Amino acid sequence: MDLPARVVIYCPALEMKNKQGNLVSISDLGYYEVRLDFADQNHTAFLPIDGTVLVFAEPNPVTELLPGIER
Repeated sequence: MDLPARVVIYCPALEMKNKQGNLVSISDLGYYEVRLDFADQNHTAFLPIDGTVLVFAEPNPVTELLPGIER
């Protein structure tokens, strides 16, 4: 995973659903550092890993599995 990365954020504690942002880092202390746009300005937010879902905006590349290879 390359950072920064565009993500869609779901954080019920902050009533965020489908909020677009950029994931900057993942802290060992239990939070995501994200950049969000609010009122036409860019802000940094620290969201708790517990209770926050991030979905990467870019889809995974489609690759074909080779026959005979077990996963």
